[in-house]
Amino acid sequence: MATRIDKEACREAYNEVRDDNTEINWAAFKYDGSMIVPAGKGTDYEEFKTQCTDEARLFGFVRITTGDAMSKRAKFTLITWIGEKVSGLQRAKISTDKTLVKDIVQNFAKEFMISDARELDEDYIRTELKKAGGANYDAQAE
Repeated sequence: MATRIDKEACREAYNEVRDDNTEINWAAFKYDGSMIVPAGKGTDYEEFKTQCTDEARLFGFVRITTGDAMSKRAKFTLITWIGEKVSGLQRAKISTDKTLVKDIVQNFAKEFMISDARELDEDYIRTELKKAGGANYDAQAE
């Protein structure tokens, strides 16, 4: 059966993460049978990481604050998580299913495909987003 996505519910979660007037900084989208649906949202990145289990395959849209003392800005990332125990067929299918998610999640600075929980480290993600952003004017870091 072809994978489908709950466009309205997923778009609502996506917009909440992008909205500067909410505290929500992540949304997860998981499979419910052959349908991709919102699976959670929250204000704590560690909470998002708990969604990324060995059996799970999901997409995460995450807001990370970058910048220095003079300038803070929100950067967004799309994380595709494929747990270690996900079957080969499901691993292959996630690549084509990602196009459904990208129809909704359109604005992000960097995309990650991760299957090792260590790569979910928030500092690692932040560093990669800074690199993707070009110039780094943070005087303390250099």
